[in-house]
Amino acid sequence: MAGRPREFDREVALRKAEQVFWQRGYEGTSMSDLVAALGIASARIYAAFGSKENLFREAIALYLAEEGAFADAALKEPDTRSAIKKLLTGAVDTYTRDDRPHGCMVVLSLTNYSADNEAIMHWLADHRRERTSGIIQRLRRGAESGDLPEHTDTQALGDYVATLLHGISVQARDGVSRDRLLAMTETAMHTFDLMTASPATH
Repeated sequence: MAGRPREFDREVALRKAEQVFWQRGYEGTSMSDLVAALGIASARIYAAFGSKENLFREAIALYLAEEGAFADAALKEPDTRSAIKKLLTGAVDTYTRDDRPHGCMVVLSLTNYSADNEAIMHWLADHRRERTSGIIQRLRRGAESGDLPEHTDTQALGDYVATLLHGISVQARDGVSRDRLLAMTETAMHTFDLMTASPATH
């Protein structure tokens, strides 16, 4: 009679799956990849997580709670300019760490997708839009408090910062160095200063 399957740690399995999805993306990850990385049979993966999609959604939630925490912390900075600079430099530091895949998992997981995965694509896009909205809201609070000039186009500035975050992610995945990306953030902050300068200084 066969012995009972060896128990496995669900959290450890989830963290391993996160690394695979982060490196390969959603469509680029097969069940065979997950079996190899987690070291358990596909039937046990389905029993524990329900489906590849559910496992991916849990992996994204884990990523946002841990790797995405730098962004939430940055936007809580009391000074708006400091908040945006901390957000950008934090992205560089997080997306170029040597002990994990480079880039942002949410940005890179599903840039191209088939019709079968449209729901996942929309779900990831909602997460990205939520981050953009958080940046814009932080800038609006700065304008309302007098931290930024009231004429500041917070929508355009927020979209600009969000685009920079996405760009940092792609550049980091492409192997651009941390030093080069940090130099880019300095240029970005010069643009921030121009977009938030009082009319008399233009």
